[in-house]
Amino acid sequence: MVSASKKAMSREWRLFKNLERSVSTAEGLAVDDALPRSVAGHGSSPILHLYTFIPSVIVGKYQDIKAALRLDRCRARGVEYNRRSTGGGTVIMGPEIVALGLGINVDYPGLRKGVGGVFESLSRVLIRALDHVGIRARFQPKNDLEVNGRKIAGLSAAAEADTSLLFHTSLLVDFDIPLMTDIMNTPAIKLADKGYNCFSQRMTTVRAELGRDFGIAEMMFAIQKAFEEEFGIAFQEDSPDEWEQDVVRRLIKERYTREEWIFSHRHPRARMGVGRLKTRAGLLEIYLSLSGGSIEHVLITGDFFSTSKDLHRIENTLKWTSARRESIEANITSVWHDDMIYGLDISTLTEAILLAKQNQVRL
Repeated sequence: MVSASKKAMSREWRLFKNLERSVSTAEGLAVDDALPRSVAGHGSSPILHLYTFIPSVIVGKYQDIKAALRLDRCRARGVEYNRRSTGGGTVIMGPEIVALGLGINVDYPGLRKGVGGVFESLSRVLIRALDHVGIRARFQPKNDLEVNGRKIAGLSAAAEADTSLLFHTSLLVDFDIPLMTDIMNTPAIKLADKGYNCFSQRMTTVRAELGRDFGIAEMMFAIQKAFEEEFGIAFQEDSPDEWEQDVVRRLIKERYTREEWIFSHRHPRARMGVGRLKTRAGLLEIYLSLSGGSIEHVLITGDFFSTSKDLHRIENTLKWTSARRESIEANITSVWHDDMIYGLDISTLTEAILLAKQNQVRL
């Protein structure tokens, strides 16, 4: 019998590929969340999941879905919405966009450490896949693949139980920009950034770059081939076993069909000051309330990459501290570690908190 650790480092990976139908947000996200759990706790080798969604929009784990989306327009247009378990920003999904989920051991050979390392390692695979179909792409930190300055894929990742991770991407074979502009409620601060002046100038697709029709199946095959070449492995086409199916069913029931998850418990209270700052880590939104000169409550949200554990540590260390710059910086420093919020430094986080304080005082 092969041990779980040997399976995790196996040169034969499992491939879940769905070409027959596009799936709901609940099903697709639940299968993806099951991947790192199977690697960490079920003895599976790495699993690649290639599929497409029905028309849908998915926000990152730390976003406020009501602030990110025009939910009435989503309902009117029959567009599903949900929240994924990985960080980052809002993504529009559909039958012409390749959705990719990868569950892999964090110590797998060739996989660099940390969120930034994971992005760099796996962006190489996608760059190779695009090169196979005749498109030259490059990785643009913090988490985009670009072709001639235009985004063609966005990357996302989250650790699961510290021994395995889930990597996400959405690769644009084709894309409905009018739909995006209709249902997204993009903050003015993001629109002011030059990269968002015009969505049609900011994004591109495989079909646009090739100037011809190009199929989802062809793109999935190129991705599969690129993984095999980059990691020196071979895929065995498979489907979730009974243990994994049980995990998927439980996640659908307990997470992806529950309003508590979709709308999250991380809702700001009424009359909290808001600090919005565009940073290298992404859009940072701080919600803060004061009691006298101290921070009574603080919420850190946005389209960045972190973990719930680390966010709670920062928020908890700030509660009831003095709202002066030096006290805020000292408290954050006491718990801070590298990549606690990927791409963010203590000084920038402090600036966003002070901006929220300033706006709270004005209420």
